[in-house]
Amino acid sequence: MRLSIIFLTSCALLAVGPAVAHDKHSHAVNQETAIHSPADGSKTASMDIVAAHIHTEGNVVTFHMTANGVAGADTPEPVGEVAGATVWSYVWPTTLDPSLVGFEEGAGILAMAATNHPDFDDTPLYDENLDGDLGNDGGVWHSHWVVLAPNEACGPGALAVKDIPENTTPRLPATWPGFPILLDSPGFTPVFDGPEITIRAAIKGDVVGASYDGVTSALKVNKNIHAPLLCVTDVFDVASGDLSLPGTIE
Repeated sequence: MRLSIIFLTSCALLAVGPAVAHDKHSHAVNQETAIHSPADGSKTASMDIVAAHIHTEGNVVTFHMTANGVAGADTPEPVGEVAGATVWSYVWPTTLDPSLVGFEEGAGILAMAATNHPDFDDTPLYDENLDGDLGNDGGVWHSHWVVLAPNEACGPGALAVKDIPENTTPRLPATWPGFPILLDSPGFTPVFDGPEITIRAAIKGDVVGASYDGVTSALKVNKNIHAPLLCVTDVFDVASGDLSLPGTIE
């Protein structure tokens, strides 16, 4: 499956800054099978992708991305409210079926994302900054599963995080945070180590052979809930260059 660049033009840490990793998986990118991207000095270095890779061991899937600068070093400016809030993200779109993580089968394009958005918190089960308040951690990098789907309101041929229509009860993961979109807050901690970000996620089911890509992007919360709620408004970089999902999960 080949997706166009239009796809993106639509659509627990100890401190607010990126954590320093001391994990053997942090530098586990397989350089032979990773998607490689040339460095571009005109882009924000922390969001300029050099390599993206996904591999699995048992039921643990490891998502890697390597930046041209210090991964996680840059975050969005707060706007002071949820409506119009900006979200920055490291994203791995895949061909995995959303049912593998608790959504409806065939619901859309399943992606893993690490996000940062200082204006709101969407991980109500977790206290990422360890201050005793579960509701003030949006400005700490954290993980989400998201399901993406076409939505013309984001632009011609564009996609958004899929809305949940009013008065419907779709299948949702147990850690769904309550937002009216297909978003999960599973609590997998993004680990930052210099240029690299790593997320290790547990998945029940066969993921080997699925396709993937790597993306860095900005999203914005729409002031109207279902208009849709969350569109991608800017693309910093795409690992493949054309969002063709050329990677294969090992």
